[in-house]
Amino acid sequence: MTMVLHSNPGSPYTRKVIVLAHELGLADRITLAPIQVWEAEAQIRAANPLGKIPALVTEDHGTLFDSPVICAYLIDLADDSEMLPTGAARWPVESLHALAQGATDAAISLRAEVMRGRDAEPDWYAERMKRTVASGVAEAARRLPEFKERMTVGAIAVACLLGYLDFRFPDFGWRDGNPELAAWFAAFSERPSMKATQPPG
Repeated sequence: MTMVLHSNPGSPYTRKVIVLAHELGLADRITLAPIQVWEAEAQIRAANPLGKIPALVTEDHGTLFDSPVICAYLIDLADDSEMLPTGAARWPVESLHALAQGATDAAISLRAEVMRGRDAEPDWYAERMKRTVASGVAEAARRLPEFKERMTVGAIAVACLLGYLDFRFPDFGWRDGNPELAAWFAAFSERPSMKATQPPG
């Protein structure tokens, strides 16, 4: 069964899905369909009415979106109980995934402010999003013992968040005060799945 992923190499959500696919051994079953969502709105809305990436076109369940749903589908397809455990062990992983997803959402919002040219002056919304990213990173650092030795979808989501901050906000300074998380990310970034999905530039 082949799948098509509407994607963009600069998207942390796309990266999370593709890193996961590599780790699950499913990458060769996914064809990437790169798209610029701001320039090709009609095209992406034909696949995802929300106009967002990633969107995964499957043979058995139509088009799936957004990234947490796609991740759950791929994990189910691979039948990998380590990536997302069952029972009580599932919820810390889901919670970590949600933490990274929320902080990534805030970072994407900040990026949108930059693209709109609204980052020149202090803005209450932008400042709140910065605090959300910072507190999300701090919480990930606090929870590092949960995932530093485990490959889970939550750990992948954290790594892709940190990678996105380095890509779009190199001066954010997330490593300040988080040396153990920085060391974990440096090691995690050496994985073939992360090297294969580095954003452009």
